[in-house]
Parts: sequence; structure tokens; C-alpha cells
Amino acid sequence: MKIDTKIIAHRGSKGTRPENTLVAFQAAIDDGCDGIETDVHFSKDRQLIIMHDETVDRTTNGHGLIHEKNLSELKHLDAGIRFSDEFKGTRIPTLQEVVELLIQNNFQGIFNLELKTNKIQYPGIEQAVYEYFSALDYPFQLIYSSFNAQSLEILNNIDPQAYRAKLFKTAAKQAKALKKNRLIEDFHPDIRWLKRHPFFAAAKHLRPWTVNSTEDMQYCFERNMAAIITDYLARAVQLRKEMRGE
Repeated sequence: MKIDTKIIAHRGSKGTRPENTLVAFQAAIDDGCDGIETDVHFSKDRQLIIMHDETVDRTTNGHGLIHEKNLSELKHLDAGIRFSDEFKGTRIPTLQEVVELLIQNNFQGIFNLELKTNKIQYPGIEQAVYEYFSALDYPFQLIYSSFNAQSLEILNNIDPQAYRAKLFKTAAKQAKALKKNRLIEDFHPDIRWLKRHPFFAAAKHLRPWTVNSTEDMQYCFERNMAAIITDYLARAVQLRKEMRGE
């Protein structure tokens, strides 16, 4: 079977390492991912911080909102201890540290950076990421995504050449309007919504999330979607090989 679907590691190797940490991203690269997905926030001192949640509570030994802490405070937190004792002492990375890791590995896959502006706006974060990447020579394909349509519009105004994708759980109408107005290139839908709306599954450039079950992986591979975003990289890589007859 012809399957061109890329496999994107959700927050790095989230199933085997503390999510959104350098060890998780390195493991994803080592395990043969085609892409890496991660999330960016602003700290109190306007540093670009890699973490999924708006607060540090779930994944570290700290408490409180990222945007109420300076980088130095965030760097004192342990981002591995809640995962397992093996990763005790793992630190919260900055965007710069993650990108440096990718460059050191000559990573040529997809780097999907989600702007986490759907709950907290972080004014100026779009300009900050643009300025950071515009000063770099990097080997990977950069894709911005967000649930927040305003962030995607701001990115379009700053850099019309930026590759943008709309994340959504159910609000497909808004995503289609953005596509029609050429404010995005691709759709990143919730796999549960996508399976309830099979007509949409024929659209090009779909990268659904979070595709974790074997059944959902097969569904996406059979339709040769652009990519899947998954917590279970090794399972997806093995299944794709089997379905390709390799």
C-alpha cells in the first residue's frame, strides 16, 4: 500500500519521556520520527518557553502560571520528577534550546510549533517567534499552528510566507473560512471529530491529533493523510511499515 503519511511526535516522545523536554525530543529523533510537535508560551520576562499547559502544575514540581514566572524561576523547576524518578532534574526548555537540539541533529523533518494563545493571548508572541526564526538558518520544515485564529492572522500579516495550520476540535467552519481566505495552508483536526465527519477526511493536508490507537492510525494511513500527530511513535512507525509491506 502506498502510504506517504508522516508521523509527528506529539510533545516529543511523550509516551516514554517527560513531555516537551529535550530528552523527549531527542528520543523522538532517535526513534525515527518524521516530525516533532510542541507548544510555546511567553514567560513573565517574555522568554519563549516550551510547555503544553498554561500552568506548570501538571508536569513539574511547581505551581502557577508560566506568564507569571521569569525564566530563572522556571529553570529551577523539575520537569521530569512527575514522569519518573529516572528523569528527576530534567528542566523546562526554551524554544532556543529545542531548536539548537534539532539543528545539532540536522533534523530535516517537520517542526510543528503551536502558539498556545487560545487561553492566554501573550501579546507579541507571534512577532517574537518570527524574529527568532528569521535570524536562523535551520534544516527543518517549520509549521506554525494554533487554535486561535487571531494568532494565525497576525502571523500572516507579519510573514505571508509562513506555513500556518488551524487546530480545531469541532469548529471546522472557522478553519474552512481561514483556508478560503488563504490565512492557513492546512488543517489539524481532532481525530475524533474527523472520524465523525468522513467527508472531511478526503481533504488534502490533514494532520489529525492525537492519533494513538491502532484503529485510528490505520484510518489515517489508509487515507494517506499528510501526517498524524501521535503520542506513540514506535507503534505508528511499525504499523506504517507493516501496511506498506516493508
